[in-house]
Amino acid sequence: MQKNLRNVSESPVIRLKKRDSLSHKGNYGHILIIGGQESMAGAPALAGMAALRAGAGKVSVATPRCIAQVVAGFHPCLMTKPIGNGKSPFFVPGDIDDIRLLLDGVDVVALGPGIGRNLETMQFVRMLYKEINLTVVVDADALHALDEVSLDSPPNLRILTPHAGEFEFLTRNNGLGTSEERASKTADLCLKDRSGRTIVILKGQGSIICDGHQYAVNESGNPGMATGGTGDCLTGIVSALQAREYDAWESVRLAVYLHGLAGDVAVESYGEESMIATDLMESLPIAWNLHGFIKETTSTKSPLLRRKGKGVRKFKQKNSTSSS
Repeated sequence: MQKNLRNVSESPVIRLKKRDSLSHKGNYGHILIIGGQESMAGAPALAGMAALRAGAGKVSVATPRCIAQVVAGFHPCLMTKPIGNGKSPFFVPGDIDDIRLLLDGVDVVALGPGIGRNLETMQFVRMLYKEINLTVVVDADALHALDEVSLDSPPNLRILTPHAGEFEFLTRNNGLGTSEERASKTADLCLKDRSGRTIVILKGQGSIICDGHQYAVNESGNPGMATGGTGDCLTGIVSALQAREYDAWESVRLAVYLHGLAGDVAVESYGEESMIATDLMESLPIAWNLHGFIKETTSTKSPLLRRKGKGVRKFKQKNSTSSS
């Protein structure tokens, strides 16, 4: 066990304040999803839609030009940003300049859904990971681009979301064991970043959230969530909540809890065998209402001056299960 690694699982999960009547979409964050390749248009679309369901004000999806129309067809609320000249079915290092042009006005970047493991794409991911001076949520194949050098001292917060297989790739150590053992392994991964700007969500039964100094075990969720695309939904939820005015650690805990709670809602209608990722995503509105909000008197002040929320709720006492 890592020395001085605190278990804060029993501390409450925050609740968000009710939206101010004077607020607008700009107050709820602009998320940029970077992902997709020729055969995987659904993953970035799922992440983007989950971000919207989690409260993001705007979501843009940057994806290779060859699949941009497919991604756009998933929902009219997604803003699609075609990248490249249309000749490459995946991202390449030469696409970096196009991405840089999109970052102005973006609050949080989600990197990885459906991005693939082409060698040129892996180079593209490493360059962005070390360059983007915003919070970046990293998922799926983008995790396979990272190494010891990449992980150390990024310019801003990084939130890694590996399942056990991706975790083993990053650490050469499986993510299995007791909660305490998994937390210790997760802390080791966090501490590869000497700047302390990395939070890791080790997905699985009883997902572990860790920043290298403290950890929490999530207890919402169910085995029906072990299906393709639920991990993309988590990436979108985490990204959306990072764009709000709340503490980064607390927002990650809330995102993981809501993700599992939405799975618990969905399983009531579809069952563990038939539930799919879109069922979870569409269950987020009910999950939000079950978790609850802080009621505040409508303010006449600008929403930019809103105070941080103080409401809380404890983790739901159920077993969590893996996201794909």
